[in-house]
Amino acid sequence: MNDYVILTDSASDITDVQSKEWNTPIISMSYLLDNKLFVNNPDHSEFPIPEFYKTLKAGAKVSTSAINIGDFVDFFTPFLNEGKDILYVCFSSGLSATYQNAINASKELSESFPERRVEIVDSLCASFGQGMLVYLCSQKKKEGATLDEVIAYAEEIKHNICHEFTVDDLGQLKRGGRISAVAAIFGSVLQIKPMLFVDKNGKLAAYDKVRSRNSSIRKMTEMALGEARADSPIFVSHGDCDDDVNTVVSIIKEARPDQEVIINYIGPVIGAHSGHKTIAVYCIGQGRGDARLKK
Repeated sequence: MNDYVILTDSASDITDVQSKEWNTPIISMSYLLDNKLFVNNPDHSEFPIPEFYKTLKAGAKVSTSAINIGDFVDFFTPFLNEGKDILYVCFSSGLSATYQNAINASKELSESFPERRVEIVDSLCASFGQGMLVYLCSQKKKEGATLDEVIAYAEEIKHNICHEFTVDDLGQLKRGGRISAVAAIFGSVLQIKPMLFVDKNGKLAAYDKVRSRNSSIRKMTEMALGEARADSPIFVSHGDCDDDVNTVVSIIKEARPDQEVIINYIGPVIGAHSGHKTIAVYCIGQGRGDARLKK
């Protein structure tokens, strides 16, 4: 049986410490902040997260781009040279061209390394939901699962990784092309907070709206708790809003006193679109909740 490594990208919002603990190396994505290029390293060494959100809130212009084929080839090659096969768990194809570029890189590398495998899983996840999928795959590998067994597991379980989130700044979603300018203005005037999730196609979907931040946080958390299997881990990620995280954890602990909650920042690649004070809860459920969408 060939050895293999599980890889992912920094859209997963996995920290450098977790990357080492889970043995899941990360390829860093990049972003432009007021026309200056930054690398979204897992340790955020180039630009600390609180400073990023402070700058974003002040009106900085941020844009992101997919990882290109050449960068993937450079990232994958050392592992192949070590005689390892690769399982790359990728940022959702519904939100980025990164997945297709990874596929093209794997085809290119198959010519140079015909005896090796480069397998790409489209996570259909984002932020720490993608991170959860990587974590679950790493646990399977630690239990002795083969590459094919982990691939099969990932392809099955990814459809049950629920992403419940709410944003505080509709304008940032508008600037990122996620909602219309009219909706953003309407929401800002009335202080409407949208309830969103990542659907079965790995795209953002809105299903409801409430009139206050506190209500949106409680509804989001209760929605996740209602979906979560009894054996599900619960992950939380946020755009620099510790007080809101404390509220979410309190609600979770009230319902599940012994539940471990793993908390990370939403990094710049995702935060560039979701904005300051976005908060999300992730769990394993029975699906993505697409049935809640109005037909």
